[in-house]
Amino acid sequence: MNRYDCIIIGRGPAGLSAALYCARAGLSTMVLAKDDGALAKAAHVENYFAADGAPSGSELLSRARAQAARLKVEFTQDEVLAVEPDNGFTVVCTRNSYSATAVIIATGAQRRSALLKNAAAFEGKGLSYCAVCDAFFYRGKTVAVLGAGEYALHELSALLPLAAKCYLLTDGAPAPELPDGVECITLPVKALKGDVLLSSIEFSDSSSIAADGLFVALGVAGAGDLARKIGAETQGGSIVVDKACRCTVDGLFAAGDCTGGILQASVAVGEGATAAMSAIAYVKKMRSAQNS
Repeated sequence: MNRYDCIIIGRGPAGLSAALYCARAGLSTMVLAKDDGALAKAAHVENYFAADGAPSGSELLSRARAQAARLKVEFTQDEVLAVEPDNGFTVVCTRNSYSATAVIIATGAQRRSALLKNAAAFEGKGLSYCAVCDAFFYRGKTVAVLGAGEYALHELSALLPLAAKCYLLTDGAPAPELPDGVECITLPVKALKGDVLLSSIEFSDSSSIAADGLFVALGVAGAGDLARKIGAETQGGSIVVDKACRCTVDGLFAAGDCTGGILQASVAVGEGATAAMSAIAYVKKMRSAQNS
């Protein structure tokens, strides 16, 4: 497994800005992302510094990628499933895993649609967004994972060794290939039921299953999901960082929309630079410690 000084998750304005600073400082740098994020969908950008002629978001990102590539930044297209501590960090993806001394999360804000009208009532009472964090509490119980992609299957892998029964609920999507011991239900989810704690899940045809826990893993893992899994503090779906864009886990940094605040490209670029400067200092400190 190749080891990098810094892996940046996300290739939007925050991630690409961070990549430029890390590469210029001599750090071996890789940018990991599944797609270009929200800015790529902007037809015209008129409120960005020196964006003459209102270029599209994808045009701005293309220019930044080319600039980073000239500095020998590596780009890998893959879906990130988890970040794990391992003498630094291991970034687990769909196809491969990658190792780094420092990681910068710059995946943008999670724009996940509201699950159900009554979801908020069961958060922390049976509804969870992190199997790695909460699987222990469901030992010997019946649980379900909501989702149909690689991220949902990764969440199942954390639950299978502990739970008595596991369901995968695809909410209308086709059923993927499942590990042994998992029952799949493709009906759309209608409602969560229970007095105080979650006790059952109802589907569109009014059928239901008994369940003690439901783990939401729709789409891909968002920034908050990745941070929570490794023990970093989050708040309302955003990653908590200090003024230097440092997370509450050493060596982990975050920048851009995933930290909350003003969701603008100009802010993301600045935070990307800040996170990179902090990551550069951290990598140099770790090098010095190893050489002493």
